[in-house]
Amino acid sequence: MKALTQTSFRFPNQTEVYNGKVRDVYFLNDLVVMVATDRISAFDVILPKGIPYKGQVLNQIAAQFLRATEDIVPNWLLATPDPMVSVGKRCKGYPIEMIVRGYLCGSAWRAYQQGQRQLCGITLPEGMKENQAFPTPIITPTTKAEIGQHDENISRQEIIEQGLVPEDEYNLLEQYSLALFQRGQEIAKQRGLILVDTKYEFGKHNGQILLMDEVHTPDSSRYFYADGYEERFLNNQPQRQLSKEFVREWLMQNGFQGKQGQQVPEMTPAVVDSIKDRYIELYEHITGTKMIIDNDDTPIAERIEQNVHNYLSLYEKH
Repeated sequence: MKALTQTSFRFPNQTEVYNGKVRDVYFLNDLVVMVATDRISAFDVILPKGIPYKGQVLNQIAAQFLRATEDIVPNWLLATPDPMVSVGKRCKGYPIEMIVRGYLCGSAWRAYQQGQRQLCGITLPEGMKENQAFPTPIITPTTKAEIGQHDENISRQEIIEQGLVPEDEYNLLEQYSLALFQRGQEIAKQRGLILVDTKYEFGKHNGQILLMDEVHTPDSSRYFYADGYEERFLNNQPQRQLSKEFVREWLMQNGFQGKQGQQVPEMTPAVVDSIKDRYIELYEHITGTKMIIDNDDTPIAERIEQNVHNYLSLYEKH
């Protein structure tokens, strides 16, 4: 099976390239070509093997949700000329990520277990259990770290005091984030899932605030299966989830949390295969459609290059 883990394209009018943990972003004057590779990261570390079809899953879920939420907030997306590629407007991103949490789990639960009751300036209720719903969703922003560094929790007050985002704009980002999360939860519910938490990124293009990057994908969100949630919660059992958390759990069980001196466990073909299957399962669950597997023998990079060039030449004509 093929997995695309690196790209090195040269598109017309290309000015720079940014290689993220998962995406390679090509800047072309006022356009952005975002390639969702098959790389996978956890604990801010890029794992040594790619996951076939993962990029396609992320890109297509994100595109679907961007289209399903453009009545709430305008977004950067113009087109998806390839299953693994989105082309959109070039934005100046805000230096924060908006994390919305509907339930107490993941890193928030780990902190809560250790006695922390303040999260990004928000006081959490006493006596909560793992995977319990908050009375209303909360926003726990993080800074956007440079490559190789960890995102840091930050409060609303600190964001405004440090001048990272003007107060009136930050208020808008909060409104947009909560409305997007509500829409995401409604769509998930129709598919038998619970959208547990997620992150949103925003930027500005010609003075307008736009939603950027990915939306409601398994890399940026956590989903539980709705069926059996209540029973598992009452019995203190782990929830069945569709998210990248299962990758983190596999790493932790094998002694890896991204700390110095720790080795990434071996990613055997069986491990890679099981992660691939989980991503496809999530795609089919969240979109309600069957994943179309490309059996074309054309090398992935070659196909992408051709598709993007075709789109750009049409874009130029318009």
